[in-house]
Order: sequence, then structure tokens, then C-alpha cells
Amino acid sequence: MNNRDAFVLNNEKEIEQEIQDKGLTAPRLTPESIDAAIKDSAFHIFDGSQLTVCCLTLQNGFTVTGESACASPENFNKEIGEKIAYRNARDKIWALEGYLLKDKMSDV
Repeated sequence: MNNRDAFVLNNEKEIEQEIQDKGLTAPRLTPESIDAAIKDSAFHIFDGSQLTVCCLTLQNGFTVTGESACASPENFNKEIGEKIAYRNARDKIWALEGYLLKDKMSDV
């Protein structure tokens, strides 16, 4: 995990703690609910490239993707590329789950 990954995860935890500390109890997404939405993950590195793609399959079968690439082939690292691609795919789930939650809360 690089420093940004740690910052993102810590930042999510800090924000969630602040929400709880302020007694904000309305329906909302949490980092745990985002993680629970993920059923499976798969990675692919395209031959001859430094492009890593992560495909996350959600509990309902929908898929989201995230990518990572490096400018210098000498800097390519499979593990780091997969972490970044996973994080980028996971970040997309917030908007999807936010829409779903709002839809469930609406009277329409």
C-alpha cells in the first residue's frame, strides 16, 4: 500500500468517524458498505504494455473497471498497478451505490 492508498483509506475512516461523532444517523454509504458491494475482482495486464485493468463484480452482477498505467516501463510493478487499478474501480462504486440509496429513499 502506498502513501496515497493509506491516505484514502484513513481519510474514509476519519470521515466516517466524524460523521458518527456528530451523530449524523440518516441513511448513508460507508466504506464497509462499499466493500460489501464487491463480490469479486479480476485483473488483466495487456501484453506489451504497463496498463493494468481491474474489473470488480458487484453483488448484483454489475461490473466496474479501474485502470492504472505508468509512463516508464522501468517503473512498472504488477502489485502496485493492481492496487491502483482496484482503488480506481472501487472509487466508482460510491456514485453507483449513492444513486441506488437515493432511489430507495425517494417516493417516486
